[in-house]
Amino acid sequence: MLLKGSHPHPAPAYNKLKSKQEHSMEIYVVKSGDTVDSIADSYGIPVSSVIYNNQLTYPYALAVGQALLLSAGETSAPDYPAWVNGYAYPFIQRDTLSETLPYLSSLSVFSYGFTTQGDLVPPTVDDTFMIDAALAQGVRPVLTLTPFGPDGNFNNFLITSVVNDQEAKENLLANLLATVQEKDFQGVDIDFEYIRPEDRIPFADFVADVRNLLSPYGYHVSVALAPKTSDTQAGLLYEGKDYGLLGEAADSVLLMTYEWGYTYGPPMAVAPVNKVRQVVEYAVTRIDPSKIDLGIPNYGYDWTLPFVQGTSRATTVSNLEAVRIAVEAGVPIQFDEVAMSPFFRYEKDGQEHEVWFEDVRSYREKFALLPAYGLRGMGYWQIMRFFRPNWLLLEDTFQIQKP
Repeated sequence: MLLKGSHPHPAPAYNKLKSKQEHSMEIYVVKSGDTVDSIADSYGIPVSSVIYNNQLTYPYALAVGQALLLSAGETSAPDYPAWVNGYAYPFIQRDTLSETLPYLSSLSVFSYGFTTQGDLVPPTVDDTFMIDAALAQGVRPVLTLTPFGPDGNFNNFLITSVVNDQEAKENLLANLLATVQEKDFQGVDIDFEYIRPEDRIPFADFVADVRNLLSPYGYHVSVALAPKTSDTQAGLLYEGKDYGLLGEAADSVLLMTYEWGYTYGPPMAVAPVNKVRQVVEYAVTRIDPSKIDLGIPNYGYDWTLPFVQGTSRATTVSNLEAVRIAVEAGVPIQFDEVAMSPFFRYEKDGQEHEVWFEDVRSYREKFALLPAYGLRGMGYWQIMRFFRPNWLLLEDTFQIQKP
């Protein structure tokens, strides 16, 4: 039984996304002395809804600075339409998939590779149940095409081989169409990374060829784009991706606006909104905004300090796991007002750690970019770990589109 904390006045909720309609969800940031009972009492809502919305587990301990999503009453439906895609591996837990599908427009199965001759390499785990589950929920199942080599990493030699060899390309196109039709996919997502600068135009031509082949059948073709901020941005991630050409070639694009904080880099936000906004501002000058999906991360990282370049390696954590670490360590969660992302430090076994992750505050900031720039929607990397507060906030903010 939890003790009820005194809370004479409801604490102010986090600023809402500015839009025409009021939202039925509010964000509350936990203060010292708060309990789920006291928070529920101050808002006049059931304790069970606080627990459910935020996936809290008994004994429902909270961290100071933790952001909670509260159901604050019935209001009008959201008015901004958004297409929502989620990436998933075929080893996703079935209950996680079934809980997530109602919030998706499309489901990208990750992934299908290919050989230098253009033969498709299917996932090692059967994906049929994902396709069937998506179709049953009115969600578009999408084949994700990746140039994975034998080591499981992106291989730009495979890209060069296929986009510059007409016979190999035609074979890959034929195999794509046959597999899409045979397995009941409704689209193809082309996720090629580390494209050589000299393959910039052949790659864009390849994307156009895929679209020209699949469009007559009603299939949707999308392409993933590394997060550029200029035409001349240097680096193997960027030079082979021509935003203008690829925006023309595909039905839609995904801006991969995450991984600023990453496994081998120093501690920082995975998707700092100030950096994300710079990518969007460049993208809309090269691509029709109604074709652009914003990349959304569904994870965080835990770094052991001190960070040593070339040696340190962060551990991936789910957003729920990050909060659990803070609760168990008894440390407050902080919020970076520039990156608009939560973080904290804690100590374990004599070593200091730093954790950056996503919560409903950071998601709301990212969601606000869609109406601000007229974007088509968003794509989640990835949906393997169910984070209910995100999906409830998403549903409260947008009209989720169905194909």
